Order: sequence, then C-alpha cells, then structure tokens
Amino acid sequence: MANYVSYVYYPVLIGFLPMTITSLLSLLSYRNVRRRIPVVRRRLDQQLTGMVLIRVIIFVILTLPYTVLRIYTYVTKITPSSNLYAFAIQNLVSSILGTVVNLNYAVSFYVFCVAFRRFHRQVKHVLIKKCWRQCKLWCSSGKNQINPDVVMNTRPTDSDEIID
Repeated sequence: MANYVSYVYYPVLIGFLPMTITSLLSLLSYRNVRRRIPVVRRRLDQQLTGMVLIRVIIFVILTLPYTVLRIYTYVTKITPSSNLYAFAIQNLVSSILGTVVNLNYAVSFYVFCVAFRRFHRQVKHVLIKKCWRQCKLWCSSGKNQINPDVVMNTRPTDSDEIID
C-alpha cells in the first residue's frame, strides 16, 4: 500500500495528472478562443478564457508543493522514534502546505476581483447594491421612524383647582 500511495496515488492521481489535464485543456481553449471567435464575441470569451487560465495557474502553484511533500513523506518514512526533529519539521511543513492547498478554493474569487474589472463591478453591484440594502432594511425595520411629540396643555382649565 505504501508503494501504491507514494508512486501512483499522490504523483499520478492527485498531483500531476489533474494538473496536466487542466493545464493542457485551458491552454488549448485559450488558443482556440484567441484565433477563431468573431470580433463581437471575442472580448467576453477572451475574458472568460483568461479567467480559466489564471485559475489553472493558481491551481498548479498551490497544488504542486503539497504533492511533492506527500511523495517525499511516503518515500522517506520519517518516524518520531527515528528522528524527532525531522519529524516535527515535516509535520510543520505539511500543516502549512495543507492550508495552502485549501486556499486553492478561496483565492480564485479574490484574484478574479483584482484582475478583471467586469467581475469586480458585478461583485460590487451584488454585494453593495442588493445584499447590503436588503440587510439594512431587515436590520432597521421600524427603528428609524419619527413620531410627533404630543403637546400637553399646561394651562389650568375652569374645572381644575389651583392650590397655592
């Protein structure tokens, strides 16, 4: 099982096969869109393929170190009893790279917001114009109403007795 995990599962199934397939397909689609699409649709399709290409580059950058570390971990087989210092370093690096791999899912949103103005405008429109207004209306329902003050008549009337 250790040989399968270290030589097939992490290098091929988890690491290089998905990276190779996504990189190859995104490059082919990027090249295809740049060459064959009419001028009217070209701008939107170029933007979409640019987003896909950036997404694949981020995927490769964030996945490759974790894959290499997992292969190294199974090949070297460091245990706490053999070398405690090396085992601690390996666990620390593994935790950091595991976090980096999980960033793979969140970082695309922020990269798209920074890199593409149209995506940035859409996110701004949805978050500020729609969600923020709805939240503001929900939170302040009825709290900002102005009611007139009731003015009390302070002059004594004939039926009231004045006590000195």
